[in-house]
Amino acid sequence: MEVQSVEFCKAQAHIWNQVFSFTTCASLKCAVQLGIADAIDDHGKPMSLFYLTKALQINPSKAPYIQRLMGILVNSGFFSQDKLSYYSLTPSSRLLLKKEELNLRGAVEIMLDPAELKAWSSLSDWFKDEKCRTTFEMAHGKNFWDFCAEESIHGEIFNRAMSTDSQLISKLLVTEYKFLFEGLTSLVDIGGGTGTIAKAIAKSFPKLKCTVFDLPHVVANLESKENLEFVGGDMFERIPNANAILLKIVLHNWNDEDCMKILKKCKEAILGKEKSGKVIIIDIVMDSKKEDYESLQAQISMDLQMMVLLDAKERREKEWAILFQKSGFSGYKIFSMFDYRSIIEVYP
Repeated sequence: MEVQSVEFCKAQAHIWNQVFSFTTCASLKCAVQLGIADAIDDHGKPMSLFYLTKALQINPSKAPYIQRLMGILVNSGFFSQDKLSYYSLTPSSRLLLKKEELNLRGAVEIMLDPAELKAWSSLSDWFKDEKCRTTFEMAHGKNFWDFCAEESIHGEIFNRAMSTDSQLISKLLVTEYKFLFEGLTSLVDIGGGTGTIAKAIAKSFPKLKCTVFDLPHVVANLESKENLEFVGGDMFERIPNANAILLKIVLHNWNDEDCMKILKKCKEAILGKEKSGKVIIIDIVMDSKKEDYESLQAQISMDLQMMVLLDAKERREKEWAILFQKSGFSGYKIFSMFDYRSIIEVYP
């Protein structure tokens, strides 16, 4: 390419922008930790730089640098700035508010945690390695789940992120996708943790018996009440019988072989009670959002995240179909969600 050509200039800018993309991530994490969105929201109107720096709990000597931080945050669409240089929230920064029930603060914290970033730095070495299953294992000497169990702070950050996501999913399920549960008498939520989703479903459907099925230590101290029950166990061994099995962001954590084991256990659980039923999967269907750049980018990024952390993956519709067929299911139906994920209804 000619150095002075438009093509060369665009290519150069593209590479520099990608090289410096970490600055946006780091600035976003900083904004969350400093509470910039909360400060502007508490102000109740567009906020000047002077009042913003006064509201933040920072060292006074660092106040002049906030303007430079806000520059990249405005340019990235997290805040807006008017002609008088007053800052306001955007739809993205509203999802960073502490008071917002359905916020994404946890996602920012876990994805940009030093432990996760360290794993990404080992990616090229992992491609040349024969022993380590994941780059996370190469970076930390243990798999992701063992690391979360041993490093309590990281585990807490991860659990917060998952809890917030479950709140978002539960709100959607009992409103936009309420039809999925109509006519059911029993439901098992696999990997439901503290039961955020199951609680919402149980409340919306008082006659539906909801069971949260997770590892024994996860549900050990959780109390069953009314139509909500907590049961400990191993999904690879046995799943409680029910009309329907709910798998929310579970299968993308496992390779194809393990997914088939889980799905076969789900089928056994359904057929063990009645000759009808279904599995409800909430997960990514790759390439289902081609027309939406942001959602497509999120799908591609999450797929690579699963490779780096868990030796797992996101799947295209054809890959899902093969899994269902090999696991003994007769058919499925996909419902596109508002974000980068989908709901898949799978039939025995």
